[in-house]
Amino acid sequence: MQESTLQQLRYPIGNFQKPVEITSEMLRDWIIDIENLPELLRKAVDGLTEEQLLLSYRPEGWTVKQTVNHVADSHANAFIRFKLALTEHNPTIKPYEEQLWAELEDGKNAPIEWSLSMLDVMHKRWIMLLKSMTDEQFSRQFLHPETKHLNSLRSVTGMYSWHGKHHTAHITELRKRLGI
Repeated sequence: MQESTLQQLRYPIGNFQKPVEITSEMLRDWIIDIENLPELLRKAVDGLTEEQLLLSYRPEGWTVKQTVNHVADSHANAFIRFKLALTEHNPTIKPYEEQLWAELEDGKNAPIEWSLSMLDVMHKRWIMLLKSMTDEQFSRQFLHPETKHLNSLRSVTGMYSWHGKHHTAHITELRKRLGI
């Protein structure tokens, strides 16, 4: 498979590009994206059979099931990171090995409905939090110990807007390619 084709399968909507300036409108749109993710992800997997859930979205990539379970894991970590940054001064967050989490029993085999339900409820709380935050609170930061970068909650909101669309596109693009 050509590198450009593999790159398109890996990043169907492109890589996350952190804007130089984040406007209020961008932030509002990102929050809407996060709010809509559970429904869009649910639609993306609607009607898939158990066999189809075990298809990989790209060669050596995760299965659809692993992808859905990963989104739940990732967004649970994001929600906690927001709360840490809002209640502590520049906390150092705990990274996790997402590739290894995806290989754990629940990452590989848990019914996707569990993760979809988790996202439904967790995103309601996350959206309540996001919509209540002030400009100063969006400026709060956490330190990622691997990158050594301080990440503002404003920019992290954009990253998770992208993250949800990124993984939803893995599934919808697979469905288009296979006609399912």
